[in-house]
Amino acid sequence: MKPKDIVAGKSSSSLWIFGYGSLVWKPDFKFRRSEVGYIQGYKRRFWHGDNFHRGNDELPGRVVTLIEDDDESTWGMAFEVTGSQVEESLKYLTVRETVCGGYVTKMVDFFPQGENQPPVQALVYIATTENALYLGPASPEEIGALIAVSRGKTGHNLEYLLRLAQFMRSCCPDVEDHHLFSIEAAALAVVSCLIATSSSYPLSE
Repeated sequence: MKPKDIVAGKSSSSLWIFGYGSLVWKPDFKFRRSEVGYIQGYKRRFWHGDNFHRGNDELPGRVVTLIEDDDESTWGMAFEVTGSQVEESLKYLTVRETVCGGYVTKMVDFFPQGENQPPVQALVYIATTENALYLGPASPEEIGALIAVSRGKTGHNLEYLLRLAQFMRSCCPDVEDHHLFSIEAAALAVVSCLIATSSSYPLSE
């Protein structure tokens, strides 16, 4: 279902948008307010390729998508957009996510952080396994090694990984995201090796 079709079926003039990747630190659209929280029934995985923002055709980077899993939950940031912000944000995200990244959209229950917070319906963008850029599972070492050396038009793939890990540590300190943190450790180990190697062979004057 397209975002505009989902919005057309809503009775209110506001919309919540759930981000679980780069949106948590770089929404790049105007919004009324934001909340840290989670959605249930999905796990976040670096299983989607990116040949635009964080990689290229020769060396696609890896970015996160959501995989259905009834026993899992994914933490992120939700943004409430109202009035003209709804159309503006969806127009922007259609280019950023759907066109370049190949995502579908769904409405899910978002649970804000904190006690006695009722869930709200939120729009989320998800890459599917049918997508041509879907790379699927791999070991943390394989994923981390690729992320350490990939970059695209938006920047280094490593920046994407580190910013997401930083968000989880600062905003969700009690949540253990083993998949994310194990890939972060693997990528940083590769970077350390690359730095050590380059320093062992200084450029001649």
